[in-house]
Amino acid sequence: MEHFPKPPYPEQQQAMPGSTAAMNPQPDHGETSYRGSGRLDGKAAIITGGDSGIGRAVALAFAREGADVLISYLDEEDDAQETRRLIEEAGRKAVLVPGDIKDAAHCRAIVEKAVEAFGRLDILVNNAAHQATFTDPEEISDAEWEVTFATNIHAMFYLTKAALAHMRPGGSIINTTSINADSPSPQLLAYATTKGAIHNYTAGLAQMVAGKGIRVNCVAPGPVWTPLIPSTMPPDKVKNFGGNTPIGRAAQPRELAPAYVMLASDESSYVTGATVPVTGGRPFM
Repeated sequence: MEHFPKPPYPEQQQAMPGSTAAMNPQPDHGETSYRGSGRLDGKAAIITGGDSGIGRAVALAFAREGADVLISYLDEEDDAQETRRLIEEAGRKAVLVPGDIKDAAHCRAIVEKAVEAFGRLDILVNNAAHQATFTDPEEISDAEWEVTFATNIHAMFYLTKAALAHMRPGGSIINTTSINADSPSPQLLAYATTKGAIHNYTAGLAQMVAGKGIRVNCVAPGPVWTPLIPSTMPPDKVKNFGGNTPIGRAAQPRELAPAYVMLASDESSYVTGATVPVTGGRPFM
């Protein structure tokens, strides 16, 4: 079994939304380990939040499995360019689309740019998320609550609605929920609430679009070592991040990617409305 970093990690803090280059230890997205086998040959995908963390690992895996990938991100240009490099190094087409997915028109533009660039759309990964840490509800401003829901929930609906107009039977929508949907952290009240909603949204949407031949599933990560952690949590929490799992550490992003590949591939043709927990041993429903 490979060695992965375990806590305690060096205490560190970044400004939101965080940078991969500033993290210690550096996250592993599968750069030297992921080997594709043609499971997504000829497919085209959109991944929101694909510049770093889980999104980058999924983009790398999709590309090595044969898919072209559009990466949606806010403004993390350095991280996005590195993800582009990894996709193109795998011999696939990469399209970068910066901008704010809280804007419904931007969400529609993302889908249109993917269809224009690739001529098709087979996979939508709703992965981008906003979170912030608070110790009391009074600390959560109205604006903070609204930003969390607009990023994590509203954008997912806008993107899904636009994507469905272009998806053919066999298409796959994959949403990123969280262990917080089942075991909410009180310090992440707004974020955890949206992740519970994503879980329910996935189950309902799967039934709604099953007749179109489109599958909808979600992945529920436990703690994952991404730029979101040092940029949204206090240093003492970062130091011990993931230590509360039976495995005793946070996941590396590369450890999430196979679940997304499985749900995107035709091998999962009878899997819809499902949640795949990748939680380091923490129970999920």
